[in-house]
Amino acid sequence: MTDSEMNLDLKQLLETMYQGISKKLQTLVPEDVIMIGIHTGGFWIAENLYQRLNLPTPLGSLNISFYRDDFTKIGLHPEVKPSQLPAGLDDKHIILIDDVLFTGRTIRAALNEIFDYGRPASVTLAVLLDRGERELPICAEITGQKISLNPDQQIKLNGPEPMNLTLVQNPLENVL
Repeated sequence: MTDSEMNLDLKQLLETMYQGISKKLQTLVPEDVIMIGIHTGGFWIAENLYQRLNLPTPLGSLNISFYRDDFTKIGLHPEVKPSQLPAGLDDKHIILIDDVLFTGRTIRAALNEIFDYGRPASVTLAVLLDRGERELPICAEITGQKISLNPDQQIKLNGPEPMNLTLVQNPLENVL
């Protein structure tokens, strides 16, 4: 199965996310909104959306490596970089961006880290693709597209420039 067979038009997926976030922002005070992208693909998407949305607050980057529940099994990537979050998450409305929502474990780790930095008023999860198979009760409020893949398939976002999606067969490890 190829990207075109799956109807994965990256520009359209980003536009769908942009429209959903724009609608959500209509109910919030822009100065109280902080957009955070999960390293790496989620951050690339967040950068794209952040530029279009003209938010007055800084864009945050979240690296959940130390918060993963499989940390002891897979170890650390040799180039782990710290998260870059704006100061003062208390009472802010977080727009959390990721590329693919699958088991929910990446989002759980991201929420754990966010709450270590403060207590936001709300967290809205926006994802490019939702695989729909969960191990944890987590769902995205804003989704570019829901997809169904075989267990031996995985979608990978490559980038940041140019950003594109590829279908990977027989992944070597189960990605969160």
